Amino acid sequence: MYDLITVGDAVVDTHVNIDNASVECDVDTRACRLCLDYASKIPITGSFQSLGGNAANVACGATKLGMNSAIVTSIGADSNGRIILEELKKSKVDTSLVYRDKQTQTRYSVVLNFRAERTILSYHEKRNYKLPKKMPATEWIYYTSMSGGFENLQNALLQYLDDHPSVKLAYNPGSFQLKSAMNEVKEILPRADLLIVNLQEAELIADTTLKKEKTITSLVHKLLSLGAKEVVITDAEHGAIAGNTDEIWSMDTYKIEVVSKTGAGDAFSAAYLAARNYEHDIRLALTWGAAMSAAVIAEHGPQKGLIGQKALQKMIDRFPNIKPKKIF
Repeated sequence: MYDLITVGDAVVDTHVNIDNASVECDVDTRACRLCLDYASKIPITGSFQSLGGNAANVACGATKLGMNSAIVTSIGADSNGRIILEELKKSKVDTSLVYRDKQTQTRYSVVLNFRAERTILSYHEKRNYKLPKKMPATEWIYYTSMSGGFENLQNALLQYLDDHPSVKLAYNPGSFQLKSAMNEVKEILPRADLLIVNLQEAELIADTTLKKEKTITSLVHKLLSLGAKEVVITDAEHGAIAGNTDEIWSMDTYKIEVVSKTGAGDAFSAAYLAARNYEHDIRLALTWGAAMSAAVIAEHGPQKGLIGQKALQKMIDRFPNIKPKKIF
């Protein structure tokens, strides 16, 4: 029996480090653009490849924290697909549920790293996603980012959850689903034991804004009203909020030197989910999430900074004054 099966895309990320660019932002600094000289040769300071994709990152992070994890994903029968399988196996994630599709390419992204931030150029293609007909027993399913063609898999997943009511679902919709399939996103929310989104995604799903709601607790309750039993909203350097109809807590980030933010959200999700799997409360789950995220952003790429429970506790001990605060 597994502790966790993640369902979603796995990709190969090519990271490119650049230092000859500029950033232009709106007055509120939230809407910014990376600017490169058009039709020019842009020098880089380095590059490397890594395993990526929300489902892969969360499976690796949860495994690092002691969970027995597998991944359901679709990859191509190409060199990038082989890289993904090799990297997952190195991270001790079970790959027996991976589907290799000869008709499509493996998904990939180009990650432009500049001043500790990343801009991602992501390749999406409609895929022939399949949920295994005989899904093995698991405590949790983490359902996340997928490309076009995910609808049949989602229908099969909903049926599987009907047939296995004890299985808990964590849901983290991806950019394609939020942009092109909001009906399907909202269809699965009532089945979600845990919904994890960033602030912009939360506003999109709830069809409102934090400015309109005036308080973050109101936004959390909007998402809870759509059916999710527990909601986590991350907000980059501003921290995270998590709660249910009984309680809501906020957590600041740990102030460390940022090398790259790639994978920070997935690291947070993996640690938060692992804590809940071990029946820790929301406060400790937020603390684990903050610690794992801090460890990942101190390194390049989403995998290198992942740490186990002992190292996680050492990270937490470095910041004794940063603790969750009850806001509802």
